Amino acid sequence: MVPTLLLASIVIFTIIQLPPGDYVETYIGELIQNGESVDLERAQYLREEYGLDKPMIQRYLLWIGNFVTGDFGYSFEHQKPVSEVVGNSLFFTILLSFFTIILTWVIAFPIGIYSATHQYSWGDYGLTFVGLLGMATPNFLLALILLYVAKVNFGTSIGGLMDKEFIGEPMSWPKLLSIGEHLIIPTIVIGTSGTAAMIRRIRANLLDELQKQYVVTARAKGVPPFKALIKYPLRMSLNFFVADIGSLLPAIISGAEIVSIVLSLPTTGPLLISALQSQDMYLAGSFLMFVATLTVIGVLISDIALGFLDPRIRLSGGVDR
Repeated sequence: MVPTLLLASIVIFTIIQLPPGDYVETYIGELIQNGESVDLERAQYLREEYGLDKPMIQRYLLWIGNFVTGDFGYSFEHQKPVSEVVGNSLFFTILLSFFTIILTWVIAFPIGIYSATHQYSWGDYGLTFVGLLGMATPNFLLALILLYVAKVNFGTSIGGLMDKEFIGEPMSWPKLLSIGEHLIIPTIVIGTSGTAAMIRRIRANLLDELQKQYVVTARAKGVPPFKALIKYPLRMSLNFFVADIGSLLPAIISGAEIVSIVLSLPTTGPLLISALQSQDMYLAGSFLMFVATLTVIGVLISDIALGFLDPRIRLSGGVDR
């Protein structure tokens, strides 16, 4: 894990540094485009203050050293420490991702199991068609359609995660209810493609297990159908689900970037895109490094869980005799 994260940090920092110039040059360019005066002494001071005038290797060592100690750096664009900038956005992202994951699991598992146990039935064909339709529909397009329908038919806007009067206000029951109402549409939009894909994977993996000899033998011995399904086939078909933990953890905090922009959601996705566009290196680098760390941790958790779930995956140090 340590060498992987070290290599990831080098790649992340290098890619962020590839565009010509730095944040100060980008900021100066924006001032010139807006017809505002530029203070070159102030620009030079900012470069020295944030270490932008130092060699790339020195900047990298400074950044990764601070990251390891919990100092994620300073956001040039927001004029705040990175931890403060990401704080509220991270909360809303985790909240939205949590409800999206729950919706995906609640819908995908029953439908996937039904499709596998009723293969080639009308119900299987219908659910398969709906699943393929959900996978083929881009999330941002579905978001635009729902925005239009809500505005034209109901005269309301479904953008954002709360009503305007609650923005910047402390948490209260009315604000919490407003957040809950605004979570419905983003959860459906973001969860559509993920739910459709999971249905297909559950169906395919469960069908593969149901055709194996041990299931046929269990049925021949008179094992009740529900027990014959739940005890081993369903358990063995969940390997892919456990293996997805490696991608699930970073997805929780990264957010759906395009959908978040379309629906004006205050999540971390648009924040990352803005940081990359403005070359806010500490904000973008720390965020990407955090995602890489969660990915490595997720892979470790999924590997351990797979060993407990499926004895066939466990590795032994002995020699076959």
